Amino acid sequence: MTGRYLFGPVPSRRFGRSLGVDLSIYKTCSLDCIFCQLGRTTKKTLVRREYVPTDRVIAELREWLARDGRADYITLSGSGEPTLHSHFGDILEFVRSNTTIPAVLLTNGTMLYLPEVRDAASHADIVKVSLSAWDETSYCWVNRPHPQLHFDQLIEGQKAFRAQFKGKLWMEVFLVAGVNSMPSDVSKIAALAEEIRPDRIHLNTVIRPPAEEFAVALPKEQVEALTQLFHPVAEVIGEFKAKYPEHMEVNQETIFSMLQRRPCTARQIADTFGMHLNEVSKYLGNLMRGGQIQTERRDSTIYYGVVKTENRDYTYTSSTLRQKIH
Repeated sequence: MTGRYLFGPVPSRRFGRSLGVDLSIYKTCSLDCIFCQLGRTTKKTLVRREYVPTDRVIAELREWLARDGRADYITLSGSGEPTLHSHFGDILEFVRSNTTIPAVLLTNGTMLYLPEVRDAASHADIVKVSLSAWDETSYCWVNRPHPQLHFDQLIEGQKAFRAQFKGKLWMEVFLVAGVNSMPSDVSKIAALAEEIRPDRIHLNTVIRPPAEEFAVALPKEQVEALTQLFHPVAEVIGEFKAKYPEHMEVNQETIFSMLQRRPCTARQIADTFGMHLNEVSKYLGNLMRGGQIQTERRDSTIYYGVVKTENRDYTYTSSTLRQKIH
């Protein structure tokens, strides 16, 4: 499904087929992480407001549930930090009240120092927070926070949320070679994680093209060796392997919607949708010729992603896509 505020379901290495709910204007965030697959933050802010209309988001969700309503999870994520949206809790509450599909909040955790954000986030079934630093200096290296944010504030906010949250709290630790990957430094992150007490800890590294070229992946064997430093023992996030169910229609618009939110390889697209590589190549070729997507090579791997230009509207209907590519 391609909508103004919904996208997917798209492949998630943690959440299977995930229907995304985008509550941000690209790219509105409290951080500017060096590893972000969406690129550099263009609007770094702590201002919480209704960036997109809550009633329209709920209307799209209601329509999707009536028409299809099949996904493993419904996930608040997208083009920025979802907790900056002043009514994200209302959307989580709508999902919890209208479907049995688990509601997930993907957050960098920076706004959890605010009681109202913790209360709103508590409507989720699963909340995934991030921790990739161990002190103020490393926080500035890796996450490049808004000037009014501080590392102690991040930790205390996550601890306070854990204390009140009755759902599942997951944590992602993103490792970048030569930046935050030394075992002595990862041990410090692990000690802080144990204080926060997440139910699961995921170790991740650079898979898709990052915001900064110097953000380099840590070899898989090194990531695996670091899992034992955590309690509970951390898991290494693997590539998404599941297929789309047969009832889901896959077309050029579906693939474009997927690429709007994250760069992918042709093989990842084929595996996700259960398509032959030749068919995927046909759709990618059409989108390339229409100037909608571009390629980026990382090492020996080619990724496809949407061409992003300032003030561009990325929401297209099937008819506008056809007009642009034929």
